[in-house]
Amino acid sequence: MKKVVLITGGSSGIGKSIGVFLHQKGFIVYGTSRNPEKITDSVFPLLSLDVRNSASIQNAVSEVILLAGRIDVVINNAGVGITGPLEEIPTQEIKNNFETNFFGPIEVMKAVLPQMRQQHSGLIINITSIAGYMGLPYRSVYSASKGALELITEALRMEVHSFGIQITNVAPGDFATNIAAGRFHAPLIKGSAYETPYGNTLKMMDEHVHSGHNPNEMAEAIYQIIQNPNPKIHYKVGAFMQKFSIVLKRILPDKVYEKMLMNHYQLLKE
Repeated sequence: MKKVVLITGGSSGIGKSIGVFLHQKGFIVYGTSRNPEKITDSVFPLLSLDVRNSASIQNAVSEVILLAGRIDVVINNAGVGITGPLEEIPTQEIKNNFETNFFGPIEVMKAVLPQMRQQHSGLIINITSIAGYMGLPYRSVYSASKGALELITEALRMEVHSFGIQITNVAPGDFATNIAAGRFHAPLIKGSAYETPYGNTLKMMDEHVHSGHNPNEMAEAIYQIIQNPNPKIHYKVGAFMQKFSIVLKRILPDKVYEKMLMNHYQLLKE
């Protein structure tokens, strides 16, 4: 029996790459978008879903169940970037980011768990970020929202284990997608104390995205996880040094690791 997969944020970037790959592998794929009517080139159906709207989530999940009769895999991929000095990021933008990156995936999981519990099977894959393993300068809010989702996943795995439901995290590094264009940038304020260091860091972050790996690498990783009858709690996908940075954080003294990050982002005083 073909597995039914629901992917949030399936109209572009990593979500679209995953959907296309799984569709080619014979899965029944449903993607989502806030405005699916604007997407004309999707090879799999796109449903209307806004992860910031609970009713929208419930409607999309109900539609998949009505069409396919079940949901085997949910990929919580929808997310947005945000950059800026914490002092200068509007509080409303911080809340907006958590609504999409943290509360949205929680609402999606709440919506699909009753169906998976009834099936006594199901797999939820939360797309987090390597940035969620560390507090990165000028990406504090993004690191926090993705790190929070990592911890929620760890806890929820244990809560639903007896129902035959599995949950895992996949933390990507930098991939060549349009995330930089869609993220919220706190504006560079002329004369701000952060103007030069934030400007330099912002340029570096954009360069990393543009030179990132092919998102098909994420699609292949997701496929292998779905095929695994006993997936791990955490996966990291991306450049070796980005993944190795997590290992270094575990073994290095805090201040040594902090100094390493500050040197990378050119934040150390001459």
